[in-house]
Amino acid sequence: MDPNEDPTSRTRLLLGSASVAQLAATSIAVFGIGGVGSYAVEALARAGVGHLTLIDFDLVAGSNLNRQVHALTTTIGRPKAEVMAERCRLINPGIDVQVVTDPYSADNSARLLDPGYDYVFDCIDLITAKIHLIAACKERQLPILSSMGAANKFDPTAIRVGDLFATQNCRLCRIMRKELRRRGVTANVDVVYSTEGFRPLETGRRLVSDENGGYQQRRAPLGSVAWIPSIFGLTMVGTAIPRLLAGKGLTLPKVDCE
Repeated sequence: MDPNEDPTSRTRLLLGSASVAQLAATSIAVFGIGGVGSYAVEALARAGVGHLTLIDFDLVAGSNLNRQVHALTTTIGRPKAEVMAERCRLINPGIDVQVVTDPYSADNSARLLDPGYDYVFDCIDLITAKIHLIAACKERQLPILSSMGAANKFDPTAIRVGDLFATQNCRLCRIMRKELRRRGVTANVDVVYSTEGFRPLETGRRLVSDENGGYQQRRAPLGSVAWIPSIFGLTMVGTAIPRLLAGKGLTLPKVDCE
């Protein structure tokens, strides 16, 4: 890389120097560094966000190669959060990246959220953890954007951003609404979701067999493709950053439609 070339130059041309400086001072936590989360982190790092906290307990697996940006044949078996942190530092050597390799839970929620963030991204797969994280962030008045189900989806034009309580045609959204209402959360939960209908599996969803021939109490994974989780993650960044900047009185240049 040319040491004299500014890696933020193209961003600066669009957003302006004040916005670039604000992003460098911004702190965002991403919970879940899988298909959606890895692309969200990639875009945050490339956008110049200066402080990231990556929370994920899982390891890169061969089945991740089709849709997760940090998944390479050379990274299989390594912690996803650590691999993604290394990638962020290669993009921006000056970035501050904190790594947490514990799963989010009610037990460690306070410890993980106590630092405070300008934004929280929920890219967690486990529904109980998603519900708790959203409720905890609402209680702490931390801005949160949550990803709904990106698996079993194919149509990129069906992806939307909106309030969870106004979504339609998303099974996960329906479950989340019901459970969050029980916890007193009834509105203003921003989500990225898809209106694409559920695609039934040919053989249904059997319980997963373990190596001893027994069955675990979880469903077999749904199928996924490269472009849907990535669009979810990039949409999260494209939604959050303008809101962050607007909250600081910074906006995009006006568009000349003529």
